[in-house]
Amino acid sequence: MSLLNEYIQKEQQLKQLQEDLQRLEGDQRLKSELEFKAKLEALMTEFGKRPSDVIALLDPASDQRGVKTTASGNVRRKRRLKIYKNPKTGEVIETRGGNHKGLRSWKDEYGDEAVESWLVRMED
Repeated sequence: MSLLNEYIQKEQQLKQLQEDLQRLEGDQRLKSELEFKAKLEALMTEFGKRPSDVIALLDPASDQRGVKTTASGNVRRKRRLKIYKNPKTGEVIETRGGNHKGLRSWKDEYGDEAVESWLVRMED
């Protein structure tokens, strides 16, 4: 691409971004959110609190999610729960790892790709 073409393309992108920005500035929802944020930051400053303090106050379980400390001090995130449902038998397997006996037997019988397509959902 020539430098001129690149310049023209960037100029068009800039114009589009400016139009998007003007549209957002007129949106009442954005104004409301900006007002909320400003008031929240003022309140945090008034009481000497940080965002992490507010999160810990409103959601005490948030700092315990997904973090497990081992004896050596290493921090390891908890694996996500995977839920599989066999469409042939209706059997459901919930596992946090790939070494589940039933899941391995399904993969041996039906193949990895087929079993992975049976994944219903993942949870934290």
